[in-house]
Parts: sequence; structure tokens; C-alpha cells
Amino acid sequence: MLSGGYALGMIETVGFPALVAAADAAAKAADVRCVTYQGADAGIVTIYIVGDVASVSAAVIVGEAEARRIGQLRHSQVIPRPDQTVLQMVLQQLDKKKGPSGAKPAGRSTSKETADKQNNAKKENPNETGKEE
Repeated sequence: MLSGGYALGMIETVGFPALVAAADAAAKAADVRCVTYQGADAGIVTIYIVGDVASVSAAVIVGEAEARRIGQLRHSQVIPRPDQTVLQMVLQQLDKKKGPSGAKPAGRSTSKETADKQNNAKKENPNETGKEE
């Protein structure tokens, strides 16, 4: 998707709900990837979208409309065929957030892990129902 004629799109909103709605609408509107987001002070957040030029342009237009509907759109921009270093800069932000490959964010567990922990607790303490009195 990123060879040759790709584009970088950005949608900046005030507030996270508007950003999530814009990213969701953009991802559903065209064959693009929402690669990362970045927050700033005062609730300003930006989503970064990559794909081919036409797809990113369409996705950003749809994302803008959704951001306006849900919250506040600050600005958007599409950069067709940006220099390779620009995309690398954005993708480095994504790598920093991920941490070591395959690592889950700390403090998060899957629903299967949670169910396993609850089952183990019941086996260890069969008289406890898990409800507080």
C-alpha cells in the first residue's frame, strides 16, 4: 500500500471521542490505515492516515464530516507523496507506543485471561461466590 504513490492524511480534533469517530469513519470509507494518533495540550488530538492519494483524500473528507458531527474539528491535511522521512517520523511514534514487539500494554488483560483468573479463584475458594455482601 505504501509503495510509490502513497499519501499522509491528518485529522486534528478537540477531544478524543471526535477523533475516534473520525478515524472510524475514515477507515471505513476507503482502503487506508490509521497508523497512530498524537495528543497535545488542551485535548487536541491528531490521527495519522496512510494509503494511496485518492483513498486518503476521500477518507479525510469523510473523517472531517464525522468529527464535526461528534465534536470539534480543528484542521485536516492531506500530503500526497510525502518525502520518505516524513512517513518514517510518523511511524517512529507508532513504534515508541508499541514497545517491544508482541508486548501487550501493561495493566490490560484479555477476556480469556480474566475468565481464567476467576475460574482459578473459584477453585481455590469454592465457598466464595465473588459477590460482595
